[in-house]
Amino acid sequence: MTIAAPPSRSRVDLLRGYVALTKPRIIELLLVTTVPTMVVAANGIPGLWLIVATLIGGTLAAGGANAFNMVLDRDIDAIMERTKRRPLVTGVMTPRAATIFAVALELAAFAALSLWVNMLSAYLAMAATAFYVVVYTFWLKRRSKQNIVIGGAAGAVPVLIGWAAVTNSLSWTPVLLFLVIFIWTPPHFWALAVRYRDDYEAARVPMMPVVASLRRTTLEILIYSVVMWAVTVLVGPVAHLGWIYAITALVLGGLFTFYALRLYRHSLNDRADVGEAMRLFHFSITYLTALFVLMAVDVLVRHH
Repeated sequence: MTIAAPPSRSRVDLLRGYVALTKPRIIELLLVTTVPTMVVAANGIPGLWLIVATLIGGTLAAGGANAFNMVLDRDIDAIMERTKRRPLVTGVMTPRAATIFAVALELAAFAALSLWVNMLSAYLAMAATAFYVVVYTFWLKRRSKQNIVIGGAAGAVPVLIGWAAVTNSLSWTPVLLFLVIFIWTPPHFWALAVRYRDDYEAARVPMMPVVASLRRTTLEILIYSVVMWAVTVLVGPVAHLGWIYAITALVLGGLFTFYALRLYRHSLNDRADVGEAMRLFHFSITYLTALFVLMAVDVLVRHH
């Protein structure tokens, strides 16, 4: 699809367009997992400057990756109802300008993390960007129904960055936290994809609800939910967390599985229950936020 040349825009429109390129809501969710991970790694509150520097670097890296994603996906974004108001579709800026912006963000991210934090965190951030842009956006998204399963690894890297920022190393705890987010991503995203199934079908993106029956999709959502629940419980003893986290993991995992089970039961006739799908999607955001925040609370209560 040919996208028209950008019309004359005000500076405010252009600024909003550049901010939109970074997908701020996604970045917020990534950062919510980073800071609690740093608290667990430090067994307390890390230095304020270390937190700020890590968040700056992580935000720049994630923003650059999201901008690259919009450049590569601008053709299918123009087709999908959910994405047709993105800045490269509406012509707020050119793809060339957006690409330059993305490169600048990644260079700034590497500089910030390598100079203010450590090289391990900088390399992890660049690896996440490369994986998200090349493996997920450029390769898997349009070719495989497992696109979000494998591609979701990029969204789980911030916990590795947060841990590395504090310890300059990795261990089993950040690996398990990585797995929590990695396993959380498919049920989170497939629930949304059920709602926008027609969009993905029109854009020929093989998301699970497009290439598989809704019954099969929701069954996989349920399976991933149960596995995620088990992994979150395992995090407790490995990370030496206490009763606050243990109760949190059990209760939140149970609720997540409950919503997934309801969605599956409503899809047994292979018809989409959009309401149930969106309830699971919205709860999944609350779930991840609460799980990591209360993980940090557990550490702070026990050590202070």
